[in-house]
Amino acid sequence: MVTAIVLVQAERARIPETAALLAQVKHVKEVYSVTGDWDIVAMLKLPSYEDLDDVVTAHLRQLPGIVKTQTMLAFRAYSETSLDEGFGIGLDG
Repeated sequence: MVTAIVLVQAERARIPETAALLAQVKHVKEVYSVTGDWDIVAMLKLPSYEDLDDVVTAHLRQLPGIVKTQTMLAFRAYSETSLDEGFGIGLDG
């Protein structure tokens, strides 16, 4: 299984709509609105590296509201618990 992190800059007025559309794309497992230079982060789980081009180029970058993307591939996950805690900062559980 391949994990990819896609950073997305979106049109300001369309961030919620764009995030909702991203969440519907096959292999997109989680979508977050974030602060900073990027507006949205999409976490992908892919069967193989070959699927990455199809998902990012053919699907994600074609969605309305997306201005720019940057894709990173994860080499290794150290702990699912640590990842959950990092993404849960500031949220009431």
